[in-house]
Amino acid sequence: MPSNVIGMTVFNTEEVNTKKQPMFFGKPLGVQRYDSYKYPVFDRLTTQQLGYFWRPEEVSLQKDRGDYQTLRPEQRHIYTSNLEYQIMLDSVQGRAPGMAFLPYCSLPELESCMEVWQFMEMIHSRSYTYIIKNVYADPTEVFDTIIKDDRILERAKSVTGAYDDFINYANEYGQSNTWKPDMKDHPNAEWTRKDLKRHLYRAIANVNILEGIRFYVSFACSFAFGELKLMEGSAKIISLIARDENQHLVLTQTILKNWREGDAPEMKKIMEDHLALKIRKFKLNL
Repeated sequence: MPSNVIGMTVFNTEEVNTKKQPMFFGKPLGVQRYDSYKYPVFDRLTTQQLGYFWRPEEVSLQKDRGDYQTLRPEQRHIYTSNLEYQIMLDSVQGRAPGMAFLPYCSLPELESCMEVWQFMEMIHSRSYTYIIKNVYADPTEVFDTIIKDDRILERAKSVTGAYDDFINYANEYGQSNTWKPDMKDHPNAEWTRKDLKRHLYRAIANVNILEGIRFYVSFACSFAFGELKLMEGSAKIISLIARDENQHLVLTQTILKNWREGDAPEMKKIMEDHLALKIRKFKLNL
């Protein structure tokens, strides 16, 4: 490997000014330092998420178990199906940010923010398990049916598609923050890098939609039961989850905003190209 190429490493010993790096695909990170930031907003989001820490066991579900027995069959179907959808979404978010984005992150404040983001999504998944164990006589009847539901699988595909495309494309060129050396002089190397970053943009945009729309559609259903004075413990837990997801929405919106404002000129161009393409498609459909 050439001396000027840094391979995969969990600790970069090269002196790097992270305030001059892009959010992604800069040089690998070394010392985790939180005293000087390119984007202080990410550190504030980290602090806010940690300040919001909670556990589902803080909320009693004793009334919910009794309420569930009084629900009509169609209400039980709606409550359970919505819960299964929420479990699927947080199963993705409980692992995907670390798999997809962290290996290519080149700012310490963004790295820590995404690590807390993924941790809180795990709390959400544990919350759904807590609800199921307290509401249903046999929790396995809920969990075992999730991946057997064609509609859940169809939704899962739409949620995971952009993540998987980026992860699989990135894996072709090695892990960590750098490209394989044999790609450096490839005649199509520059296009390949742009294509990979295009997949990154699509993945972040997809997560932004997930955090801002998909989650909240399911939350609205949970809150509707609470407004009927039913399953109020579940609704309380979902309200705590919704508060967290709002922080995650701000995180992805900030990443997109930084790209628009020039964090990485190549990413700004990719966003502009996508917008132009959508406008053309819209005009063609008029």
